[in-house]
Amino acid sequence: MNQLLIRLMDAQNRWAKPLGDAVHGLLNRIFQSPLRPLKDLLNGTWLGHPIHAAITDVPIGAFTVTVVLDLANQRAAADIALVVGILTMLAAALAGFADYTDTDGTARTRASLHSTLMIVALVIYLVSLAQRAGDPTDRTVPVVLSIVAYLIVLAAAYVGGDVVYALGNMVSRHAFAWPSKKWRPLQLDGGDLAALPEGEPARA
Repeated sequence: MNQLLIRLMDAQNRWAKPLGDAVHGLLNRIFQSPLRPLKDLLNGTWLGHPIHAAITDVPIGAFTVTVVLDLANQRAAADIALVVGILTMLAAALAGFADYTDTDGTARTRASLHSTLMIVALVIYLVSLAQRAGDPTDRTVPVVLSIVAYLIVLAAAYVGGDVVYALGNMVSRHAFAWPSKKWRPLQLDGGDLAALPEGEPARA
């Protein structure tokens, strides 16, 4: 099953790679000074680890609740859950785009597929929300649309999980390997930087 899903993802490389390269260049220009502090905020520098993966749990949870409440015909509650899902999806997208600027290779191509699927789902959710606005008697179409969007979100979440957990994007491979003989800590306020050798690599 896993190999089949990988082949399906790889089949999208023909359009996902050039799209990813173009979007990557655009985002790098956007997040240059003076917006660099915003990028650091969205990257989760202040928290010590990326925040995109943590934020995505909220919209996925809200969209799950929307499906359950729609099937239970709890109209007002379902609509509120949908609005929460859409708003937090936008917040997750901002954090994701910040991470995207530091993504390359296969991870960037997969991230392009991930973000494209999420944008398609967002558009479908917005159409569903617009159709719910007048509280129509028959809500079959908006409910079906939200279920279709939910399935797309699940597919996109799988691709996003592959980017992080299979490809290790935005993951510190040395997070749990400290202390290590391979690396030595640097005291930036001391003389460690000055003691580094000139013109040759040093692990630190």
